Amino acid sequence: MRSSAILFLAVSGLAVVNSQGPANVAAINSDGNQIAPFPESTYPNATSPNPLTGAGSKSYQQSPPFYPSPWGTGLGNWSSAYEKARAFVSQLTLVEKVNLTTGVGWEGERCVGQNGAIPRLGFRSLCMQDSPLGVRDTDFNSAFPAGVNIAATWDRGLAYARGQGMGAEHRAKGVDVQLGPVAGPLGRAPEGGRNWEGFSPDPVLTGVLMAMTVSGIQSEGVIACSKHYIGNEQEHFRQAPQTGFNITDAISSNIDDITMHELYLWPFADAIRAGTGSIMCSYNQVNNSYGCQNSHLLNYILKNELGFQGFVMSDWAAQHSGVGSALAGLDMTMPGDVSFDSDTSYWGPNLTIAVLNGTVPQWRLDDACVRIVAAWYYVGRDTAQVPINFDSWTLDTYGYQHPVAMKNLRLVNEHVNVRANHGQLIREIGAASTVLLKNTNNALPLTGREKLTAVFGNDATGNSYGPNGCSDRGCDNGTLAMGWGSGTANFPYLVTPETAIQNEIAANYGAYESVTDNFAESQIKLLASRASTAIVFVNADSGEGYIVVDGNQGDRNNLTLWQGGDVLIRNVSAQCNNTIVVVHSTGAVLLAEHAANPNVTAILWAGIPGEQSGNSIADVLYGRVNPGAKLPFTMAVAREDYGTDLLYEPNDPNVPQQDFTEGVFIDYRALDHNNVQPLYEFGYGLSYSTFNYSNLKISKTQAGAYTPTTGTTPAAPTLGSISNNTNDYLFPSDITRIGIYIYPYLNSTDLRTASQDPFYGTPGSIPENSQNGSPQPLVPAGGAPGGNPQLYDVLYQVEATITNTGSIAGDEVPQLYLSLGGPYDPKVMLRGFERLSIQPGMSTTAHFDITRRDISNWDPASQNWVVSSYPKTVYVGSSSRKLLLSASLPQ
Repeated sequence: MRSSAILFLAVSGLAVVNSQGPANVAAINSDGNQIAPFPESTYPNATSPNPLTGAGSKSYQQSPPFYPSPWGTGLGNWSSAYEKARAFVSQLTLVEKVNLTTGVGWEGERCVGQNGAIPRLGFRSLCMQDSPLGVRDTDFNSAFPAGVNIAATWDRGLAYARGQGMGAEHRAKGVDVQLGPVAGPLGRAPEGGRNWEGFSPDPVLTGVLMAMTVSGIQSEGVIACSKHYIGNEQEHFRQAPQTGFNITDAISSNIDDITMHELYLWPFADAIRAGTGSIMCSYNQVNNSYGCQNSHLLNYILKNELGFQGFVMSDWAAQHSGVGSALAGLDMTMPGDVSFDSDTSYWGPNLTIAVLNGTVPQWRLDDACVRIVAAWYYVGRDTAQVPINFDSWTLDTYGYQHPVAMKNLRLVNEHVNVRANHGQLIREIGAASTVLLKNTNNALPLTGREKLTAVFGNDATGNSYGPNGCSDRGCDNGTLAMGWGSGTANFPYLVTPETAIQNEIAANYGAYESVTDNFAESQIKLLASRASTAIVFVNADSGEGYIVVDGNQGDRNNLTLWQGGDVLIRNVSAQCNNTIVVVHSTGAVLLAEHAANPNVTAILWAGIPGEQSGNSIADVLYGRVNPGAKLPFTMAVAREDYGTDLLYEPNDPNVPQQDFTEGVFIDYRALDHNNVQPLYEFGYGLSYSTFNYSNLKISKTQAGAYTPTTGTTPAAPTLGSISNNTNDYLFPSDITRIGIYIYPYLNSTDLRTASQDPFYGTPGSIPENSQNGSPQPLVPAGGAPGGNPQLYDVLYQVEATITNTGSIAGDEVPQLYLSLGGPYDPKVMLRGFERLSIQPGMSTTAHFDITRRDISNWDPASQNWVVSSYPKTVYVGSSSRKLLLSASLPQ
C-alpha cells in the first residue's frame, strides 16, 4: 500500500525524496560493499543444485492458467459462517453484490480502504486499515514492535498477545479488516525494504508466528488480512512506472514449483489453517503474470490446494484488469479506482456490465460476496463491530467524510483512546526480542552505578521533528523504533534510550553524559576517553518504495550502518575499552569489524521495538530482563555470503526479470550449503545465564498413511436472481452523487455506451473453463484449509532436557532442525522451537512435534507432498550451527 499523507505524489507514481535521489550502481557501491550481481540477483556460486529449480526459475517463463475459480464450500470450521453468508448474499441485488466487492476509491471514505455499503440491509461499508504493527493514520493508538521483533522472541504466546492487542485496538477504532500480518516479503535478500513487516526468512518460524498473530487478531472480532501474496521480495520495480526507471510493467518473480511450496507458500498455508479471513495479493508479477490476476496462484494453489475460504483482496491499485482478475480469483478490489482518484474502476459499473453480458458468471460474483461476508461472520463482526471513529486523512476533529470530493463536513475524529495497558506488553516484547550477540567477560548486565556512563549516537535520542514528524516515518532522525511506509502507526509517545538510561542512572545518583551528534568527532572522543562505560546506539533503516530516505528507495542499498555508525563505533571504542553497541535495524547489518574489536565488550541487536524502545533496552542493559531472544535471520560477515541480493537496475526495459535460481537456499540455508561461516548464525543469541542440553528422545506415533484427496466439488451455487433489465441499474434519482467516488451503477441502458470502452464487443479470449460452474475435481494436496489435513498428522514426538547451569533465571529457546537427507535438500531446516523459562539449577523438558509436512518434499510431477526414502536426522540445539543433540529419525 502507498502513503495517505502524500497523495499528489503517490497518484503520479513518484516517490518522496528526503535527501538524494534514487539509488544507482555508484551509490550502492560507494561504501565498498560488494554490489548486487546484476543482471541477476543470485550470486553465481549460490544457485540451487536442483535441476527442477533451474528449469522453473527462468526469465520470461509463463504461469500456467487454471480455471474455474473455486467456489468456497465452508471447509473446516467455516460451515456456520458460510451458511449465514449464503443466506445474506441471496437477498442482494446485482449492484449490492458489486458494491461488496468494489472499493469506493482512494480517499473516498474515512479508512484507507472501504467498499460499498448495503444500507437496505443495514450492512455498513467495511473499513480496511493498516498496519501490521498498529492502527495507522490515527491517534491514541499503540505503536507495537514490528514483526521482525516478534520473530526474535521465538515466543508463540507473545505473538498471540501482540495480535490480540492490535486486534483490540483496530476493533475499538471501528476497523473491520486489519491489513496484516505479513509473510511476503519472506526475506529472500536481507536488503529487502519491507522484511521487517514480516517475521523471518525461515518459513517455519514465520508460519508459526503468522498463525499465532492471525488467531490473536481474529480473537478480537477483526478480520486479519495476511499479505502480500506472493513473491513480493523487493521494493524496486514492484510497480510501474517507478521513479528514475522507464519500465512498463512490474517486476516478475520467477519461482519454480518446489521453491514456491517449500519456502514462500509455507507460512501462507499456516495462516489459512489458522483461519485468516482475507489474503492480499501483491503488486509484483509471478512468472510473468500479475499477482492479482494470476489464476495459478489464486485459483489453483490458494483456493483449491490450500482450501482458502476467505476473500482475496488486491493491494492498493494492484488490480490490472476487470474480467480477467474476476475470473482469476480476485474477490475485492482496493481501493477501487484504477489509479488513485482516477474516478474510474476495473470493477464498479464495469463488473455490473460484465455480469449482465455474461462474461463474468453470476456464480463467480456470488462466490466473491459469500467469501467476504463469511469472513465477516467467521470472526464475529456481527457482534463486534463498532462505528468508525477516526479519519485516515486528517487528525483534525472535523473534516470531510469524502475527502477527495471535499463533501459532507462533519465530525470525523473522535480521538478514542484504544491503548488500554498495551504499553506494558510492548515493553515486554521489546526486551524479549533484544538479542545479546557479544558479552565479553560479562560486561553486561550493568548496575546503574558505573562511575561515568556515556551515551553516543543520534539513535539514542528523539527525532527533532517529534516522533511522528516524518510522514509514515519516512526519515531516519533520532532513535529507530519503526521502519517507514504504510506498515507503520503513529507513536503515542516514544521512550528514547537516552531518556531511559538517564532515568536509570539518576535513580542511583550516578554520572551520565551524552553526545548524540554522530559527526561531532572531537566531542565524541573527549567524552569517550573519560567514560568508564560507553553505550553507542546505531541504526539502519528501510521501508516501502514510495518513500526514498538518504537515497534508499525502500530497499536498503547496502548492509552497513547508517549515519556514519561504523565510524562512530570506531571513534568511541578507540577511547573506551568498555564500549557497548546497541543496534536498531530493520534486519541484518555487517558487524564483523566490531565483533572482533576487543574494546567492544558487548553487542545487542534490538530491532525496531516500538513505543517503549528505551525502557525495553534499559531492562536488558540493567539486568531486569535476562536476554533470551535469538536471531530470526543470519548476521553474515559479508553481503555476498547470503547468496541472494536485489535487482537495483532493470535488466529488461519493459518487465524486469528476477529469477529465484537459488531455490530454497536463502539465509542460513545458503550459508550452510556454501560452507560459509556466519558472524552470528540464525537462531543465535546469548544469555546472562548458561544452559545444557541432554536426553534426546524420539518416539514414533501411530498416525495413519497419507491419502491424497479425491472426489469433486459440488456445483457452483447461484444465489438469488438478477434482473436483466438495464434500466434497473441506472444511477438512482434519489441518491446525491459524490464526485470521484466509485458506484456500481450504469450511465446508460446500452451496455456498450455504459462501458465507455471503444473496444467493447471486440472478439476476445475468455480463458477456457473459466465460466464453468459444474462440479470440479479436487487436487490431491488439498481437502481442507491449509491443504490435505493429513499433512499435519504428528508422526514423531521429540523431547530434550534443558538445564539452566547458570546462577540466575533465564529463557532459552531450544530449536529442532531436520536433515531430510536428499541431494537437493538444505543441510538442516528448522522444524520446531519452544521458548522456556528455567530457574537456576533446574531442568525442564522441551517438546517438539514432527508432522508429515515437516519431513516431506514437494513433488511437481504428482502435485503432492511425498516423503523420500533418504535417511533423516533430527537435531536439537541452541542455534542453526550449535546443534548439540542428534539422532536418526526412525523409519
